[in-house]
Amino acid sequence: MSDTPPVVTRIAPSPTGFMHIGTARTALFNWLYARGRGGKFLLRIEDTDRERSTPEATEAILRGMRWLGLDWDGEAVSQFERAGRHAEVAHELLARGAAYKCFATPEEITAFREAARAEGRSTTFQSPWRDADPSTHPDAPYVVRIKAPREGETVIEDAVQGTVRWKNADLDDMVLLRSDGTPTYMLAVVVDDVDMGITHVIRGDDHLANAARQSLIYTAMGWPLPVYAHIPLILGPDGKKLSKRHGATGVEEYQKMGYPAAGMRNYLARLGWSHGDDEFFTDAQALDWFDLDGINKAAARFDFKKLENLCGQHIAAAENSDLLEELIAYLAAIEAAPLSETQKDALSRGMDSLKERAKTFGELLEKAHFALTERPIVPDEKAAGALDPVSRGILEELTPHLQNASWTRDGLEGAVKEFADLKGLKLGKIAQPLRAALAGRTATPSVFDMMLVIGREETLGRIADAAGHPGE
Repeated sequence: MSDTPPVVTRIAPSPTGFMHIGTARTALFNWLYARGRGGKFLLRIEDTDRERSTPEATEAILRGMRWLGLDWDGEAVSQFERAGRHAEVAHELLARGAAYKCFATPEEITAFREAARAEGRSTTFQSPWRDADPSTHPDAPYVVRIKAPREGETVIEDAVQGTVRWKNADLDDMVLLRSDGTPTYMLAVVVDDVDMGITHVIRGDDHLANAARQSLIYTAMGWPLPVYAHIPLILGPDGKKLSKRHGATGVEEYQKMGYPAAGMRNYLARLGWSHGDDEFFTDAQALDWFDLDGINKAAARFDFKKLENLCGQHIAAAENSDLLEELIAYLAAIEAAPLSETQKDALSRGMDSLKERAKTFGELLEKAHFALTERPIVPDEKAAGALDPVSRGILEELTPHLQNASWTRDGLEGAVKEFADLKGLKLGKIAQPLRAALAGRTATPSVFDMMLVIGREETLGRIADAAGHPGE
């Protein structure tokens, strides 16, 4: 049996708005890494910013995770609720002499920085209280600061970025506890990661500098460092940081745009990670292949065409019953009318033909319009034009041939071809009015697919309605 401890990863979003697509990609990498190794994937809500954190934003994070299919182990942890534990560690660091009480006022710190700037010195604040005798401490508010080393280097071995070094002279004595006794983010993150047993911290490379400062707490407490893997940010197509001007940045927006979750997972996995030249892959393959070695150092660019292409492949490859479930969830997400049982049955029957070449659920439903609509079919302008008197006459003459046909693809194709030969018509001359009659549109799936999906009785009813249409 291996002595290696099980992998434990986490995602720790702040509930201050929607779930950003970058956060979703980070969550996916953590999920793939843990799940692919039989480990645990945990969720922590970093809700210490009480002014900006809202229950609605927390719920948006949970919805985004669930839609993406990223299940987590146990209950989501609230960072705010653990403030007492964070403060306990700060006091332990004080007792160890690894931290100190700093009574410097904001005005004094500002004055120090301005003088340092004027003299061309480092503006990193050096507190006069760092080595002060406790007997000289005033009865005044204070913050607790860590005693950062002043000489040498802090080195982080990062699984993506490689060896990263910082001069200790550039690291400040960061605040661990504020003057009101509340913990800072930097302290809370480390204590939570240790208490949750996190073995691998996989996060955006905008946190790389935090790793150096957070490592000081690990070292001072005698805790082993986790494996760090700082992944590059996601850029827009123009090479600038992904933002609203590039399009949707929130996970739930992508659900509302009709992208399937499997396609999103595949695309996000490829955004900054690769396995050879593989573009399309299943969850099982991603779980088997994903490793930190495959993460690129360079930032990834978001490409909507690639996303659509992959989503189309995932829709085509999906089980029909799974697609129907996701379609129902998609309609709920966009607050559209739910499907009736009849419509669900029609979709299930037609899914094989509908899912080919549809890149989004919106496109799939557009193709399925013929199966979801009810008589009498009201043709759009183009379809009405395809139902001129001559075309309506063709439909009327075609009807007995369809009534006698066996209701299979071969039977229907044979009946229509026989009728076309009899009348000396090209198939297109028959297909266009048929499309208009069956769907009320001119761009539809194959007329034979439509007839098979809606059935003999409905097909003949729609043709009869169209043949008797007065037309303009």
